[in-house]
Amino acid sequence: MASTKFTTVVRSLSSTSNQGMVKPPIKVFGIEGRYATALFSAGSKQNQLESIEKDLIKFQTALKSDKVLKEFVDNPINKRALKASTLQLAAKKLALSPPSSNFLSMLAENGRLQKLNSIINSFKVIMAAHRGDLPCIVTTAKPLDSAEQQELKKTLQAFSKKGETIKLELKVDPTLIGGMIVSIGDKYVDMSVATKIKKYTEIIKDAV
Repeated sequence: MASTKFTTVVRSLSSTSNQGMVKPPIKVFGIEGRYATALFSAGSKQNQLESIEKDLIKFQTALKSDKVLKEFVDNPINKRALKASTLQLAAKKLALSPPSSNFLSMLAENGRLQKLNSIINSFKVIMAAHRGDLPCIVTTAKPLDSAEQQELKKTLQAFSKKGETIKLELKVDPTLIGGMIVSIGDKYVDMSVATKIKKYTEIIKDAV
């Protein structure tokens, strides 16, 4: 039953679905991953991947800012058909493209709107890989100045593969005291002073 729904998604969004699925550059898992993959395949065939991504991000932002819309989408009492038609109106108001609008309606009809945020995030992961982006989150105790940011980005670039571009996101967490936490791709390194202090404290406790 589930596989039929995913096939329906692709066929509804792509007029060339008989050519088979277009595989994404990275595999994402779960229900959200399967829907995001189906959308990527359909968007690839229609050459509308970038516009679909922009649409989904726009809708994701609207859900965060429009409490009425979010409550309507989250309310399990509302019928699927009503949600589908309402999302069509919301998509029109936001000037979303037909593939994006149809996809949102399809999620409503399939009762998958509770996964919408995760599906959009999974699609963004696929698109980042499609562009060759390598997401990197660096958390420090204090904000880095421009020179430090440039040096950090230059250093992190060494971890990227040919054709990949570092997409650096900086966060500040005073509780780290010093040092930094680096998350790049599927790698995670904690070099914070707070973690070192915690580790040494545990060693001392075990020794007592």
